[in-house]
Amino acid sequence: MKPVDLYTDGACSGNPGPGGWAFILRCGSTGKQVERSGGDNPTTNNKMELMAVIKGLELLKEPCDVTLHADSTYVGQGINSWMAGWKRRGWKRKDGSKLVPVKNVELWKRLDELMQTHRVKFRHVKGHAGHTENERCDELAVAAYQKYLHHSSR
Repeated sequence: MKPVDLYTDGACSGNPGPGGWAFILRCGSTGKQVERSGGDNPTTNNKMELMAVIKGLELLKEPCDVTLHADSTYVGQGINSWMAGWKRRGWKRKDGSKLVPVKNVELWKRLDELMQTHRVKFRHVKGHAGHTENERCDELAVAAYQKYLHHSSR
């Protein structure tokens, strides 16, 4: 499987509010790089963090060995700890002694589908700490949600 690095970030102005997602996808063998961003309004930061990962994985044309670099502990814990249990419980999470629906379940299900095709390893990146690709993704995500701010003020 081809090695690729996927750098992602999501941003939101208000939670919920206008939001943006962004990713940088870099092929390990060639160094070829692609940047993409987009957004939604209204949305939440967690949805935008998930969308960045989903959109990046959707761009891959063949099964890849993906190292996902993100500052989102929500995405990291979801992939590494929570998702297997959610699936066993029919996409429900524990809330005290009861089971409740997983938030953003359609996005988590889509991510799960993509992870059946690609081998994904999550690497946590400290946000706003000078990590070049994380800073670039943040810049793109913020620019994506700012389009909604400017558009709504007209």
